[in-house]
Amino acid sequence: MDPRHSAQDVHRCDLCDTKIVHSYCDFCHVNLCILCIGKHISDGYDKHRIVPFQERRSTLIYPKCEIHQQKNCKFQCKDCNTIFVCSFCTASEQHRGHIFVDISSVYKTQKENIEKDTEELVNLISPTYEEIARDLENQLANLDGGYEKLTTTMSKQGEQWHKEIDIVINKMKTEISKIKVKHRDILQTHLGEIKQIQSLIKQTLMAIKEIEKSTEVSPAINYNSKIREFSKLPPKIEVSLPRFIPKPIDREKLYSLFGQIMPLSTATEKNNLLLNHPTTSVRELLDEPQLVTTIQTGHEKLRNVTCLNDGSIWTSGETNDIKCFNTEGLVLQTIKKKSGIFPNDIAVDSDGDLLYISAITRTVFKVKNGQTEVLIRLQGWKPGKLCVTSTGDILVTMFSKDGTQSKVIRYSGSTEKRVIQFDDEGKPLYSGNNNTKYITENRNHDICVADWAAGTVVVVNQGGKLRWRYTGYPSFTKNRSFKPFGITTDSQSRILTADSDNHCIHILDKKGQFLRYIDDCDLKDPWGVCVDNNDNLFVCEFYKGNVKKIKYSKLLL
Repeated sequence: MDPRHSAQDVHRCDLCDTKIVHSYCDFCHVNLCILCIGKHISDGYDKHRIVPFQERRSTLIYPKCEIHQQKNCKFQCKDCNTIFVCSFCTASEQHRGHIFVDISSVYKTQKENIEKDTEELVNLISPTYEEIARDLENQLANLDGGYEKLTTTMSKQGEQWHKEIDIVINKMKTEISKIKVKHRDILQTHLGEIKQIQSLIKQTLMAIKEIEKSTEVSPAINYNSKIREFSKLPPKIEVSLPRFIPKPIDREKLYSLFGQIMPLSTATEKNNLLLNHPTTSVRELLDEPQLVTTIQTGHEKLRNVTCLNDGSIWTSGETNDIKCFNTEGLVLQTIKKKSGIFPNDIAVDSDGDLLYISAITRTVFKVKNGQTEVLIRLQGWKPGKLCVTSTGDILVTMFSKDGTQSKVIRYSGSTEKRVIQFDDEGKPLYSGNNNTKYITENRNHDICVADWAAGTVVVVNQGGKLRWRYTGYPSFTKNRSFKPFGITTDSQSRILTADSDNHCIHILDKKGQFLRYIDDCDLKDPWGVCVDNNDNLFVCEFYKGNVKKIKYSKLLL
């Protein structure tokens, strides 16, 4: 092993290979012992710079000036796109009046940036990519097993179908056996009647033969002909065999009845490294939520509220006007809907523009600079509620014309991106009806739907895969069934949903675990809800027409 590169040895001189290093030529980048220093500089080359070994690589090597070959460039000219210049260049006519920067200071700053980049690459970015790669490798490793499980499930479904078909066939065979017994009984009964008549005919023939042989007068005189009686033949019985009429096999219908293969669902979620970005402040729940203010909106049957970044709110009820209030309760703006029918829901996009939805016209409208424009025009299904996601997409809950199916559709602008309707087993995620289903997106991109009719909060991930369901929390003080209306989330990914019948708000964590109620702010019939940037909760009181602003959390210091 080369002793110069042994991990267990000290640094050696690069010239003699034996002596322990003492100095370093910062220009030639050579390790030198004391005896070899003179040898190294004996060539008369004036650029050698001998420094203690501990201070190696401290001498900057400046680029040569292209104009003045004997000079090094130790400056940058800011006016000439930061080109390198020497001291002669700075005094030239070309650079008269220009601003120059010392290269050493720029070099030092860049070195610091490089060190920071190295640290982030080594400690954060590279491990993150390794984690992503491991996750993809795990997905690939589990790919065959997942598809094998899928085909096994299909095979089990096929076996079950075979069993059901055998049951149907056996049931039909049993029915045929019963029909056969009845068929036999009919024929045997008729045969018995015929046999009885044949016996009477035989007896009559025997009696006639006796009269023909005899010469007695009385039997012949008393004979009554039975030809007319026997000539009345019984009806001929023909019982046809039952028929089996096989129905043609409709392969398309058979395919749909057998099951449904859900298409590939690729959820692309942003991997945020948060290198130098501040993390979300931690906020803990207050022991006793506080009522901050009450805003009287004047709406009949107040349904919806949504927050703007400046602290103001939009509200709507069962009237055709949508109102904007400031925090003091003053009306800032009123929008009259063209259709005259109250909006099903309202939301605000990232630009602060108002969106509202009309189930009657199957349209999502956008109000920008006071002008109302059509954003999405829907076909077939009727829209219910909507929300705007962190990426600017729009989520809309819908129900079918006959009111038997429900789904969520994600739109990018007016383009449909994804349909969320069934779980992994092909079962509906949401109750099939036209009842209220408020919707919101959580900070972790989960999609949360308050399914009123089902009495359930349904949460799926960004790709539509079911995460969990919440059906209420047992309480001796809450006597009515859990029927959620409005739903919103806060900076801590907590989920808040309105329980109107029990006059309270349920607070859940992002995993669906119950945290607490808000039931001590004199809430009456809470309906729509929203949370502002400071985690203040705004609650619609349906019949009173008031919006209550409630503080329920505080910064954890």
